[in-house]
Amino acid sequence: MAEKRKRQKPDWLKIRVPAGKEYLAVKEIVNKHKLHTICTSGNCPNMSDCWQRGTATLMILGDICTRSCKFCNVKTGKPLPADLEEPERVAESVRLMGLKHCVLTSVDRDDLDDGGAGLWAETIRAVKEKSPGTTIEALIPDFQGKEQLVQILIESGAEVISHNLETVRRLTPQVRSVASYDRSLEVIRMISKAGVRSKSGIMTGLGETKEEILEAMDDLREAGCEVFTLGQYLQPSKEHLPVTSFTTPEEFEAFRLAGLGKGFAHIESHPLVRSSYKAEKHVPERFK
Repeated sequence: MAEKRKRQKPDWLKIRVPAGKEYLAVKEIVNKHKLHTICTSGNCPNMSDCWQRGTATLMILGDICTRSCKFCNVKTGKPLPADLEEPERVAESVRLMGLKHCVLTSVDRDDLDDGGAGLWAETIRAVKEKSPGTTIEALIPDFQGKEQLVQILIESGAEVISHNLETVRRLTPQVRSVASYDRSLEVIRMISKAGVRSKSGIMTGLGETKEEILEAMDDLREAGCEVFTLGQYLQPSKEHLPVTSFTTPEEFEAFRLAGLGKGFAHIESHPLVRSSYKAEKHVPERFK
């Protein structure tokens, strides 16, 4: 069988090569403190833009995930033991970067009894202690839907808690290795009911229909989700799911307007959007 040819990226998906003194400064701090970022592990197309603005999404609990989702470029396998000194290193890095807003995320750690929730909370508290004026978004795993673990994050002090739906209901079993559509909605519902700003996002280009995207928006709004992101899936390697289609900037704008009409407080909808892109705009006004 002939090998499938990779779809040619349209012009609107061209990415700038990272450069600039701000980018280099962030890179130096990340390397010096032996930190991981989803910017590099996830091969994010916005790394140049974000790092040159002096922001980065820091990834805790290592860089090896216990899950193997078919869209994700993060390594999968048996993770190393959790690093108990990581919270202090992350907090010091945030202080050195002078961040007004910090996004934290992590790999899935199904190997740990608490899924890493305890170290998550320690990291957020450490950042707040060293940088009291810094607001935080926690982009969390589903913690297997365990309410007591999600509650640890709810009580951590993060101003925004994000958990991505990733794709539409029909495609979830093909795209995500362990997580379920309804479980992710329930995580969003827990966050929303607690009065913390909730956020989620999905990708286009995996075979979904327009109607399914709108249905996902409705499902998230019903769960209380306030912030929604929509971006183009880009195939990290030949081992990952292929791109089925490219959504145009005009189509992304139409989805943005549709979502605002459904009641989302903020929507980022553009080919190069990723969940933490311009995340500082998603913090509730009372914290700014």
